[in-house]
Amino acid sequence: MNGIVLTHGAGSNRNAPLLIAMDREFAALGWVVERVNLAFRESGRSGPPRPADQHTDREGLAVHLRAMRGRVDGKVLFGGHSYGGRQGSMLLASQPELADALLLLGYPLHPPAKPAQLRTEHFPNLRVPALFASGGKDEFGTPEELKAAVSLIPARAQILTFDKLKHDLGGGKGATPSEVAQAFAAFVL
Repeated sequence: MNGIVLTHGAGSNRNAPLLIAMDREFAALGWVVERVNLAFRESGRSGPPRPADQHTDREGLAVHLRAMRGRVDGKVLFGGHSYGGRQGSMLLASQPELADALLLLGYPLHPPAKPAQLRTEHFPNLRVPALFASGGKDEFGTPEELKAAVSLIPARAQILTFDKLKHDLGGGKGATPSEVAQAFAAFVL
């Protein structure tokens, strides 16, 4: 049985509608699912994370991934929306043994309207297969920008684009969570 740890973006928590919808879809596949708060949210902060929080956020994700490894006999997977996905990908670039694949929901390639500030410095060190689910109208990176960035990853990587959606991928509404879950399940086989 596979297990997946899911986490949220900078402005949310483990109960984000997108994460709840993804939880439901992965559970329907028979996977063990754990939705977790990042450490900055667990500390009681109500605003966005501070740059100083990033290391602690990654350490918290490592703890959850190690615990999942002890709970399942199949693959251990990580999925994160926006900031949470970025922190998970940075963690796995340095500790690839923690998870067998990544699901990056709305990866924040750069801040809105600041395409020169790419958040890809760790991509050349990423050795874990990664599936990117992205909105075609994502203000954090266009499909073309994402394609160029993903080419930096030496591991197997794939992009799933939803042309009409923005950064929130529809907020868990519609068929998107099901499509993402099915695509990721096929990707990790």
